[in-house]
Amino acid sequence: MGNEWRVLVADDEPAARRGVRQLLAAFPAFTVVGECRDGAETLGALETFAPHVLFLDVQMPGLDGFDVIRRRTPERMPIVVFLTAFDQFAIRAFEAEAFDYLLKPVSAARFAATMARLARRLRGGAAAVEDPVFVITTARGAVIVPLRDVDWIEAEDKYVRIWTGTRSYLHREPLRDVERRVRGHGFARAHRRAIVRLDAAREVTVNGRGRVFASLASGARVPISRRRRAAFMAAVRTRGRNR
Repeated sequence: MGNEWRVLVADDEPAARRGVRQLLAAFPAFTVVGECRDGAETLGALETFAPHVLFLDVQMPGLDGFDVIRRRTPERMPIVVFLTAFDQFAIRAFEAEAFDYLLKPVSAARFAATMARLARRLRGGAAAVEDPVFVITTARGAVIVPLRDVDWIEAEDKYVRIWTGTRSYLHREPLRDVERRVRGHGFARAHRRAIVRLDAAREVTVNGRGRVFASLASGARVPISRRRRAAFMAAVRTRGRNR
């Protein structure tokens, strides 16, 4: 494939920059063209190297990672992957249109998943569509839940409960707004208070009383209302044909 994409690494810690280089060695299509120790160096290197991807630390001397984006403006930034030891900046990172947010020390598997998505984005150009993520605030900090990991979502007043397997997260956003966000990503409304990721449904079953359920791989059974039944089944068939 050859070296296709230029990478800039910005982190004030030499060990962290070296760690990114080591992880990137497994991906020969990406070449590190420069390293930066602070925000000012990063702004200069963006002009000099015009990288496709920037691995950006949040906390650096002088200008921090968010300052770099603000000075450069999001429209002129390459694809940004934040790499930091602190999870409390996750929400700000995605508000700044970051592609991903990796917590140090990042595992090889997590890094590989990011690189696979980066390659898809870069091969597809600006028109490539990325899976959204939910940034969920918890007592322990921010949790990032990729949409592809979500099985189903149910309404709880002004909140939604997002289910990934047997784990759930409470997220402050009305179901109607969530539904707009996930539209086009393989979800269908099961009833007025729940939407289901179609790929998570293993079968659609009918009980002795004639009630219809979507049975999920996690073991959850989500009822499908009479009103939504035809549209849900049509979405299941369409999804099956498009796989």
